[in-house]
Amino acid sequence: MRYLVRAKVKSGMASPLLEAINDQTLGRGSIAGDEYEHDMKTARLNDRGEAHWVETCFCDPPLAEERPYWEKYFELLSVKDAHARRNCRHENGSEPWACCDCDCTARLEEKLAKTGTSFLEALRCES
Repeated sequence: MRYLVRAKVKSGMASPLLEAINDQTLGRGSIAGDEYEHDMKTARLNDRGEAHWVETCFCDPPLAEERPYWEKYFELLSVKDAHARRNCRHENGSEPWACCDCDCTARLEEKLAKTGTSFLEALRCES
């Protein structure tokens, strides 16, 4: 399933987050693998200083696996369905694990890319 995550970097955690991204240790130990790195590369920053990204997650509740890794650096402001579950091939049972290579993600990330500015670029400028 796809989720739209909105989060704000915790005070004092911008540099540690950037370090974890740069040395590829963000999410180390998680079954989500390199998804964390991808999420940060595609994340966008709005004018309120909030990061937004599309997260792929099969957990119930959403982000059950990923939440501790994100909460180390971020205050998670919202996690909501990025599209209707009835349209999700994984959720409707027509294709297990479909979200891994689904074109929905590309479309959502393309739409998100047109908003705000690059979160990662802003984080690099801040640190």
